[in-house]
Amino acid sequence: MLIVNADDWGRSQAETDAALACYARGRITSVTAMVFMEDSERAAELAKEAGVDVGLHLNLVQEFNGRKPAAGVLESHDRVCRFLKHGKYALLLYNPFLRKQFCSAYLAQAEEFQRLYGRPPSHIDGHQHMHLCANMVLEKIIPGGQKMRRNFSFCRGEKGFVNRTYRSLVDEWLGRRYRLTDYFFGLAECLQTKRLKRVSELARAANVELMTHPVNADEYNWLTSDRYYDALGQVQMGTYSMI
Repeated sequence: MLIVNADDWGRSQAETDAALACYARGRITSVTAMVFMEDSERAAELAKEAGVDVGLHLNLVQEFNGRKPAAGVLESHDRVCRFLKHGKYALLLYNPFLRKQFCSAYLAQAEEFQRLYGRPPSHIDGHQHMHLCANMVLEKIIPGGQKMRRNFSFCRGEKGFVNRTYRSLVDEWLGRRYRLTDYFFGLAECLQTKRLKRVSELARAANVELMTHPVNADEYNWLTSDRYYDALGQVQMGTYSMI
């Protein structure tokens, strides 16, 4: 089964509208929504009207520009953002002085999602994949049993040994606590490296997530073209609610 998930739902009107257009044409199967952003309120109403399967796109690196949470939550979120944007490898570092702040940032967004959508998210991933940063994983902030996005999937030779080993160890740990797909790919990278054939083949026997950002012109054009069916037309489509 293949899940085609559009990230950044609700971050801006352009991102919401591009994803909604793809959903209306049957080119994506689910979205993950950002809360406390400029289009979050409208996006929630559109999702409920269209019956879109919606997960939480956890934001730990971008300033809120929509409805503001409580002052204490905002301060916690700002501190987490500053830490994670400090350097390329900040997500790999565990910061014991921000334990409460990471927890506060997650809980506030989970509660806001519940307020907007009237239900828990179908699955959880993170903006710039920060749901897999060291503090989130080691502190087990996201409750067990949730459906969650894994690390990118790579073949031997596509990344260095240390990189692949680290991702494999994290995914093994995640798999003991959360419900994951078997593989995860990004559409932009697949278009550049011509890996869509592999995605299609894997999805015939396993659960695969393909991440997309339809606001990107190249991705939107491919999603709405006949090339989409040429590559994925024979694959069973689904959502996280089905795994």
